[in-house]
Amino acid sequence: MKFHHRAVPIALSAVLIDAIGFGIVMPVLPRLIVELSHVTLADAARIGGYMLVAYAVTQFFAGPVLGTLGDSIGRRRVMLFSMLAFSIDYALMAAAPTIGWLFVGRLIAGITGASFGPANAILADVTPPDRRGATFGLMGAAFGVGFIIGPAIGGLLADFGTRAPFIAAAVLAGLNAAWIFLALPETLAQENRRPFAWGNAHVFAAFKPVFHAGNAKWLLGAAFLWQFAHMVYPATWAFFGEIALGWNEKAIGLSLAASGVTMALVQTMVMGPTLKRFGETRTVMIGMLAGASVFVGYIFARELWMIGLLIVVGALQALVWPSINALLSRMTDPSHQGALQGGLASLNSLALIFAPLLLTQALAYGSERGFAGGNFLVAAVLASAALAIIAFKVAPRVAPARPVA
Repeated sequence: MKFHHRAVPIALSAVLIDAIGFGIVMPVLPRLIVELSHVTLADAARIGGYMLVAYAVTQFFAGPVLGTLGDSIGRRRVMLFSMLAFSIDYALMAAAPTIGWLFVGRLIAGITGASFGPANAILADVTPPDRRGATFGLMGAAFGVGFIIGPAIGGLLADFGTRAPFIAAAVLAGLNAAWIFLALPETLAQENRRPFAWGNAHVFAAFKPVFHAGNAKWLLGAAFLWQFAHMVYPATWAFFGEIALGWNEKAIGLSLAASGVTMALVQTMVMGPTLKRFGETRTVMIGMLAGASVFVGYIFARELWMIGLLIVVGALQALVWPSINALLSRMTDPSHQGALQGGLASLNSLALIFAPLLLTQALAYGSERGFAGGNFLVAAVLASAALAIIAFKVAPRVAPARPVA
């Protein structure tokens, strides 16, 4: 692929490796927690939830700081810092002698704010406004590919021990940091920089744009509930696979990769025709209905063919977020488009903080009582509530999009 600026492939590779690194450790994390804590899988699920919360809380507060810092000192140094920190994080977790070290590693990863913020800023710096939509689409594709590759590799590397995927992730992040140091140019011009001010980096400022959305308040509420429900996959799937299905690390990794492939196919082949035929609101409802139905299915499914069928049907969940973004874009005036997306990202961070606590506790509580589907029961209720809001509060108030001539 030919890129319009040499910084673009470096930024995309950072997101790709970030996604691979996140996915590569998921298949082995339950066993590693059990090894270090000497607890049952149910208790390991609880601990895994606490680790996700630790990551989300630190990222929630550190993300705006890194973004404002990038506007002050430039993108290159922030991106390099983020990737080096991720390499150190995974190396630390690979060598962790106690469960406390794993938590320290997650705190480090959260403080760096991940790579998405700096990478998006780089793409915005080097891309004309009329081409940014397509370029940002590449960012989503990079994450999707990484989340397909990561769990599959993690499942295979599990044969070499629970530490092997963490070592691989550390090496990948280190190599990417070296590429950033050697090849990434600074993309923020001196005249566009502004002094760093803590007032601009205050986390609660991110919520202000949400109130400019006007009629979007119901849609934002539904989006939050949906994101909360959808966290059932990263927060509990690896633990659910072992507790309810008796899967090993390789099976968990392959199942996550299969889910990534089917969702990518929906995004590339089904999204366009569905939006054209049904419009954004109905497309959101189709995706949420599929998601809620699949959550219910996972409560009872224990055979491999049932899981495979649910993965295929569940791929329609990929219709939800692009359609919500399209609706928000039409419901918000042009002067608040970017600000609204920042507010929505903050709502997603809140979901990432609270969802692992509730969902992992539901899985652990249910499994200890012979019901290993409590996590998906909670997710089904939340997704159904989001669907009801769309159907009864959003759809009647949203006019169909005008066709483009």
